[in-house]
Amino acid sequence: MFKKDNLRFGMLLGFIAPLLSLIAYYFIKFYPLFSVKDCLNFIAANKNQITAISVPCLVLNIALFTFYINTRRDKTAKGIFAITLIYAIAALLLKFIL
Repeated sequence: MFKKDNLRFGMLLGFIAPLLSLIAYYFIKFYPLFSVKDCLNFIAANKNQITAISVPCLVLNIALFTFYINTRRDKTAKGIFAITLIYAIAALLLKFIL
């Protein structure tokens, strides 16, 4: 499955990896004390937490991107890179506009 060289597959991987990282971040940092709603309210109240959460989420995409570039699956890497840019821009917009 991970041997495909497909732009859509890369976009799917690039979309899912940060979500998995976000779930892991929630369970590591917030789970025993806070619900998901409390966690989201905390993030909304503290804008500096957006950066603290988005960086680990995007690190997983960077690792995937590097793996696919090194194995010469460029179409998949392009999809991962495109979604990574979208996530990064969304994080900046959330931090500075909202």
